[in-house]
Amino acid sequence: ALSLIVHLWRLSLVVFGAAMGISRDSRHKRRATGGKRAQYRKKRKFELGRQPAHTKIGEKRVHQVRGRGGNLKFRAIRLESGNFSWGSEVCTRKARILDVVYNASNNELVRTKTLVKNSIIQIDAHPFKNWYESHYGVEIGRKKKGKAKSADDDDGHKVSSEGKSSHVLRKLAQRQKLRVLDPAIDDQVAGGRLLACIASRPGQCGRCDGYVLEGKELEFYQKKLQAKKKGSKA
Repeated sequence: ALSLIVHLWRLSLVVFGAAMGISRDSRHKRRATGGKRAQYRKKRKFELGRQPAHTKIGEKRVHQVRGRGGNLKFRAIRLESGNFSWGSEVCTRKARILDVVYNASNNELVRTKTLVKNSIIQIDAHPFKNWYESHYGVEIGRKKKGKAKSADDDDGHKVSSEGKSSHVLRKLAQRQKLRVLDPAIDDQVAGGRLLACIASRPGQCGRCDGYVLEGKELEFYQKKLQAKKKGSKA
């Protein structure tokens, strides 16, 4: 009786199409004119597709998938950090992924916090803040409270010179001459979070690397996020 039930269940899967694989061919599609194409062969192994990774934020978990020719794909199931580049400062640091805030292709990927290429995410700003302070000798991301400036530089950021040699101080002073910090980046660092874009493909290479948003691109996505907030309130 049990074997009969299993047989009927398998038959139902075949009848209703649940057992059919994902295919990347175009032979099953209609022509541009709407006409049907003749089915002159069955599916091929090299036309197969696989389920999407749906990479989420969490403790790192990556599966290996064997591909054609014995090549391996690294399917990230969960990731919690990645390497992110601050382009204008030529600085790359490993940072923790905090949240997914925008995706141009699908809002459902934001709701489910799915990591895909070109998603706009929030990352931890502290690795970049620490590097900036050690590289320039300047503290950034301080919340303005309107206090009188004392040992501060032009932008109102504290300069620390404790325990530094004269050679290091001269080097820092030289770097500060060419230093330019975007106020939008400074405000984000004060909040402890930076907006970044994912440049890698987590479902293919098993990594979530990207770059910090700056300039016009940062302005564009900040406007998008503000419009989204206004829409949700309304």
